[in-house]
Amino acid sequence: MAVQDAAQIVMRDMTGEDIHAAAELCFEQQWPHREEDLALFLSIGEGVVAEADGKVVGTIMGWRFGESFATLGMVIVTGAMQGKGLGRKLMDAMLDRLKGRTVILNATEEGLPLYRKLGFVDLGTVCQHQAAAPAQPLVQLRPGERVRPMGAADGEALEALYAAASGMDRKVVLDAFQAEGSTVVLCREHEQTGFAVLRRFGRGWAIAPVVAPDLTGAQALIAHWLGTQSGSFCRIDILEESGLGPWLEELGLPEVGRVTMMAHGAAPVPGDAAHVFAIAAQALG
Repeated sequence: MAVQDAAQIVMRDMTGEDIHAAAELCFEQQWPHREEDLALFLSIGEGVVAEADGKVVGTIMGWRFGESFATLGMVIVTGAMQGKGLGRKLMDAMLDRLKGRTVILNATEEGLPLYRKLGFVDLGTVCQHQAAAPAQPLVQLRPGERVRPMGAADGEALEALYAAASGMDRKVVLDAFQAEGSTVVLCREHEQTGFAVLRRFGRGWAIAPVVAPDLTGAQALIAHWLGTQSGSFCRIDILEESGLGPWLEELGLPEVGRVTMMAHGAAPVPGDAAHVFAIAAQALG
């Protein structure tokens, strides 16, 4: 039920009818999200909008992963309403919904003070790389390794890899992204050891997520997609600790921004067999 506060702000559930207004807020903030991107995000999660005089002036979205974890993102307040505590109201509303779970977000520089006040702690840095994809030669793999298209029998193995690499159940994201895009699999002696998804996003294409056993495997997966998209605008959001940054810079995909990954609660504990080299999206983690 909608609740109106003293500042004449109405907080209510986000619906599909709000996607256009949310996209306009993204445009105002110079975020690249298309309406299709936001609709996909909402289809696998939930959102809250803030209205003033019937106009959407703020948004936030959240996603649940298993019983213990969640992420939140798309925290936007229109410029005219900034500095009035609306961001805090949106955060309180979503954190209340996600109570009992560790909540992870990727914070812009502007959002850091609020998130730290709310008890979020730094986990690391996500670096955004993007440009027109260069012509990219194949990465030399080890004997017995190859990159191939995903097959019908790969689903459960890739879900298990993503869960182990991230420390949480990411099936809902993987299913949605694979339905919208294309996936290639890294195999070693016929065993699935990594994967990368290519999908439409923002100004062009996103290579996201990328899960691999090591740096060479991640480079091979990324190089495959860059090779297929030569000349097209591509984006990849990597973990700074992944070691991919210098290689991407050398290829011609410069870093154009960075955000701070933060957690409210105990951070997930990834396994050792595979690692997340590039996240699904800054909103989704």
